[in-house]
Amino acid sequence: MRSAWEPTDRYLERSRLRRFAERNGHRDYASLLRWSTDDLEGFWRATERELAIQWRVPYSQAVDQSRGMPWTTWWTGGRMNYVATALRHDPGRVAVIAEAEEGAVRTLTYGQLATQTAHIAAGLRKLGVERGDRVAVFLPLTVECVVAVLAIGAIGAIFIPVFSGYGAEAIAGRLRDADAKVLICADGFYRRGQVVAMKETADAAADAAPSVKDVVVVRRLHREVPWKARDSWWEQIASDGETSSLDIADTSAEDPFMVIYTSGTTGKPKGALHVHGGFPVKAAQDLAHCFDLQERDVILWSTDIGWMMGPWLITGGLMLGATIVLYDGTPDFPDASRMWSIVERHQVTHLGISPTAIRGLMRSGEGPVRSTDRSSLFVLGSTGEPWNPDPWWWYFRNVGESRCPVINYSGGTEVSGGIVGCTTWTPIQPGSFAGPCPGMAADVVDEQGRPVRGAVGELVIRKPWPGMTRGFWRDPHTSESRYLQTYWSRIENVWVHGDWARIDEEGFWYIEGRSDDTLKVAGKRVGPAEVESAAVAHPAVSEAAAIGVPHEIKGEVIVVFAVLRPGHEAGPELARSVQDKVAEVLGKPLRPDGVCFVTQLPKTRNAKILRRVIRGAYLGKADLGDLSSLENPAAVDEVRALAIS
Repeated sequence: MRSAWEPTDRYLERSRLRRFAERNGHRDYASLLRWSTDDLEGFWRATERELAIQWRVPYSQAVDQSRGMPWTTWWTGGRMNYVATALRHDPGRVAVIAEAEEGAVRTLTYGQLATQTAHIAAGLRKLGVERGDRVAVFLPLTVECVVAVLAIGAIGAIFIPVFSGYGAEAIAGRLRDADAKVLICADGFYRRGQVVAMKETADAAADAAPSVKDVVVVRRLHREVPWKARDSWWEQIASDGETSSLDIADTSAEDPFMVIYTSGTTGKPKGALHVHGGFPVKAAQDLAHCFDLQERDVILWSTDIGWMMGPWLITGGLMLGATIVLYDGTPDFPDASRMWSIVERHQVTHLGISPTAIRGLMRSGEGPVRSTDRSSLFVLGSTGEPWNPDPWWWYFRNVGESRCPVINYSGGTEVSGGIVGCTTWTPIQPGSFAGPCPGMAADVVDEQGRPVRGAVGELVIRKPWPGMTRGFWRDPHTSESRYLQTYWSRIENVWVHGDWARIDEEGFWYIEGRSDDTLKVAGKRVGPAEVESAAVAHPAVSEAAAIGVPHEIKGEVIVVFAVLRPGHEAGPELARSVQDKVAEVLGKPLRPDGVCFVTQLPKTRNAKILRRVIRGAYLGKADLGDLSSLENPAAVDEVRALAIS
């Protein structure tokens, strides 16, 4: 079958991954992938040279598994601070473009970024921040956000990213767990033209976290805010730290640079610990190898500093010498052309946006997209959840004009980036992955750890990689470690990621959803994404979420929650029509037992659908687990109103 996208000569000639492979004796992609996992030492040595990592002291050995695979370390003896690599570029080149929701645009060159980073790093040092201290960043995506992240790294302190939409208690829990010393926040920001008061939320969080001694406040809106003795204005910190040069701490490649919290299904979130020679290296490598990001490219990714893709964009994008574009606002405000007009204004070459965001923007039709010039685009990116075919084709044809590859990318916070992805060197099918990202020994296996093809199985990783988390914060390195229990306990020396995946007969990979979301109907196991794609194939359905509900005879039946396209009215007849569509696509045994119509699905800010929350609310459970990442609580109320009595 012909692929939806095939690399043209333009893409093949430019591909840095292809050039990298050929320099190392590999003429095709399959050979490169084998080398990347068969020879970890050789591949990662070549990769760090390709990325031009700046070493203060060279390493003697790339990989050390002597403590066991889960506790693998990298770059033995090497001393490096990722900030030195991020700021090594031509000082006159544009590093950051930040556009605010209200339209203001600010730009920093690499030279200006280095200067501002030096001032804030010195100012934080004067506040008493030392190497190893934790500093939380609770900011919208602004210039100051990038400067703060780099300044913390330059000190050798540990960066704690905090989602800009969190409430006070969610932030306080992270501050307490990390023993954060400083919290950097803004006075507020805009969402859909409305003021979101950040400083008051930060105050309540800091009041509940005794370790926080100082709060640094960025004037984003220049509004009146309550003031406390521990508070300092950002510009005062910069003034106090005014210096002629950036003092970058002498850190080891294994020194921590970030603790980023992931939302657990139940209980408190986990703090994934990442190091200078880990997460930033993996982010830069994936951007180089999968997305073909190169110097002077311009990358915009719709994200937040609290989600993995925020630090990923900042560290990886700057290490490669690209221009990173930050948008501090809503993708469809003031209208559905906003993202595409940002592409036009800033000549974006690489655009990243989630499937859910595309499904939302599709409702406004093709007009807002086609009213803008997107000729600068070279690569389209996506991550966060599985695609349905219709939105994928809409993104590919309308946004990318059927010429740009959609680089699908899936991994996780603890992974530092992608497990599976596409490249500009290999063919692409809708919603697919070419396979594992280079350097990732990924596989799809059954419950005994045996490889499976043509059927749904567990996504696993068989060998270590530099970006793997070094465990969870405050989690002891013992056999009882939560980290070991989460990823390494099911199959010996194999990382079990928690995603269902499938490899088809042509060798394309697909993610089928979280394995804890699995549907088991009449003895058949199916990923929710497959059911959701079938439901969205109905012309009335815009979005869908599929859950499993206990059944006394079948064990479990499928219930679909559907958001309708404009012009369609919910009712029993339409519900039956959607059920019939799923049965037509997947077969009668997988016909949903019911279809519930809602106006929105519970999602995180980075657009992941929270199926476990839908299931818990529909089954009437009082405790829905950790909801700190939930963006739209009203969606849960809608589901509860439909709950089984």
